[in-house]
Amino acid sequence: MFSTLTVHRRPAQRSRGVLLAGPLAIPVALGRSGIKANKREGDGATPRGIFRLKRLWWRADRHPRPRTQLPVRRIRSDDGWCEDQLDRHYNRPVVVPKDSKADRLMRQDRLYDFIIEIDHNTRPRIAGRGSAVFVHIARSGFEPTAGCISLTLPALRQMLARVGPRTRIAIF
Repeated sequence: MFSTLTVHRRPAQRSRGVLLAGPLAIPVALGRSGIKANKREGDGATPRGIFRLKRLWWRADRHPRPRTQLPVRRIRSDDGWCEDQLDRHYNRPVVVPKDSKADRLMRQDRLYDFIIEIDHNTRPRIAGRGSAVFVHIARSGFEPTAGCISLTLPALRQMLARVGPRTRIAIF
């Protein structure tokens, strides 16, 4: 079981990094603005700090339940995440009405087939300090994220088997 995952930016590559987990060094994509201590909504930055891994969300219609010690929740078609700074549900999971254009967790592009929810901006939740910061599957070529950390599906599966609620992710 990993107690800490450490993420560092690669030298001269703002949106690329490496995640260190025990003996593993896993390439990752970061936010398009790199890592910032003063994360703001929409800035494209991955937040600097030490965070807890809260829960794994997964697409049961595409994958078998993964081995992990994290609490696990299936992604449903009406699951979404509130990124509206004026909403009282800001930076929380929400139920999205069928005809809404709000952000849904069930995506066609497979990036969110597995999502590790981290506790960035949760206690206290401060409007505008960033929402929906996850660990998820990377785009091909490790294109930058909007502020999340992404890695390949095989690397994410390997890591999931060795993390739990006591695991921390340190982003520097």
